[in-house]
Amino acid sequence: MTTMSITPAGWPTTEARAREVQDELRTRVELHEPGPPPGTGTVTGVDVAYDDERDVVVAAAVVLDASSLQVVEEATAVGRVAFPYVPGLLAFRELPAVLAALGRLTAPAGLVVCDGYGLAHPRRFGLASHLGVLTGLPTIGVAKNPFTFAHEEPGALRGSTSLLVDDVAGAEEVGRAVRTQDGVKPVFVSVGHRVALDTAVAHTLHLAPRYRLPETTRRADSLCRRALTQATG
Repeated sequence: MTTMSITPAGWPTTEARAREVQDELRTRVELHEPGPPPGTGTVTGVDVAYDDERDVVVAAAVVLDASSLQVVEEATAVGRVAFPYVPGLLAFRELPAVLAALGRLTAPAGLVVCDGYGLAHPRRFGLASHLGVLTGLPTIGVAKNPFTFAHEEPGALRGSTSLLVDDVAGAEEVGRAVRTQDGVKPVFVSVGHRVALDTAVAHTLHLAPRYRLPETTRRADSLCRRALTQATG
């Protein structure tokens, strides 16, 4: 199997440089735009899968019609892993492949939903924020777990929310725990770039009419896993 480099020129290769880049770019995060209304235009899910033994990463981008949640377009990218696994620096490992997949789309991406974090990050610059700043697209993070942050359990009914807070930073709100289906575990929503938190929560609920995870995440996860199997089979 042959893989090509999809890493942009000048991409950080050390932890020290990656943290410098985080500090430089997080000042560009836009927190004052409401973002596109849920159910309008297009919405894109992105996700990544790895084969660490072969040093292969695959990213998928799936564009949905935001109203019907039907697939409009899909794209994948396969390449070598760009950065080692370091907690808090996951974006540097995943983003080169995600950017390559987004670059292969012909349909407008609209809002991009990441399987991960935005402001709900120890340095307030998770993958969703990083992707938004690099592309200029509105982005949100919808994660499966609360990372290092605290929350009270939201109510049992779909649409119930509670604050996701950083107790170390004086109970600063960094996102919301959101119950997307009655009685299931919540997901953890945070702002990425150019989207308000209330809008991010509304998008998450709109995109999860039947299951715990948004359709954007479900479809991108399925596509990148299939693509990884094809690339390494």
